[in-house]
Formats: sequence, C-alpha cells, structure tokens
Amino acid sequence: MKNIFIEYLPGNPIVIAAVTIIANIIIAIFGVIPSAFLTTINIIYFDLKLAIIISIIGESLGAIVSFILYRKGLKRFTAKYKIKSHFLKKLQNTTEFNAVILIILLRILPFIPSGAVTLTAAVGSIRIIPFTIASTIGKIPSLLIEVYSINKVFNINLSGWKETIIYCSIILLLIYILKEFKKR
Repeated sequence: MKNIFIEYLPGNPIVIAAVTIIANIIIAIFGVIPSAFLTTINIIYFDLKLAIIISIIGESLGAIVSFILYRKGLKRFTAKYKIKSHFLKKLQNTTEFNAVILIILLRILPFIPSGAVTLTAAVGSIRIIPFTIASTIGKIPSLLIEVYSINKVFNINLSGWKETIIYCSIILLLIYILKEFKKR
C-alpha cells in the first residue's frame, strides 16, 4: 500500500513537506475536512519523527491562519449583527487563561473538529499568541495518537486474521439489519 502512495509523490522531500503543510492550512480554513491523509503522506515519505514534526507544523500554521481569517470574518459579522447568544457572549468575556485551558482540552480530544475549536476561539477574546501556543500544545497528543494508529495500520499483518475480520463484520452487519427490521 505504501508503494502506491510513494509512486505518485514528487521526489523532493522539501516539496512534499511544503505541499502537506500548505494543504493542512487549506484544510484548516475549511474546518470540516479531516487531515489524517496528510499525516499518512508524511509517515509514508519521511521517518516517523520528521513526519510528526511536519504534521505539527502544518496543523499549527493551519490553526493560526484559520483563526485570523475566522476572527476577521466574525468582526465583520458582529459589526452588522448583534450577538444574542448567551454562550457566545460568555465566550467573548472569558479570561484568557480559561480560554487557553479550554483550547488545550478541546484539541486533545480527537473527535472534536479542529475548525469548531478554532471558530470558538475566534469568537472569544483570546489573543493570537496564547491561541497558537494552546492550540499547538493541545494538538500534539492527538497527532501522536493519529501517527501511531496510521503507522500500526501500515504495519499490520492480516495473514491469519482476514477471514476472522470478514466473518465478524458479516455477523455485526446481520445483527444490525435484524435490529432495524425488528424496529419496523
């Protein structure tokens, strides 16, 4: 599987690193697209330590750029419309220390979209430097989990397990279908 990816990548490691970092920034701006495939490219092409470093740089720069863009967009929006949400008003008035802690905790959780965390921070009053530090610190553990998981998938040996996985999948699918059928 690794060979399929390597075949289509350019030969220059600096180009690959730059492309994955720029792609991370673009993905962060959109806020809903997962970036795991970029981490996968980094793992395939670079050694594990360098893949982690490049992924962290890409995620951090993506968070910074999207934070700046979100904040600018929100300032234009809030200038035209009055914020009525109690939650958003509370976010705007939270202390920077509490915002930093919240950002770190939300970044650590891998199932919370990065765009949602960045947008929430952009609504608040946190400055760019504390946001950058908190965002990067919080993103490191989830990136390490992501890198570890992807690396394990590439190195998995399914020779004796293929049939078991297929049978278990079929059984789970049948159980699901039966439960849905009983509901109706």
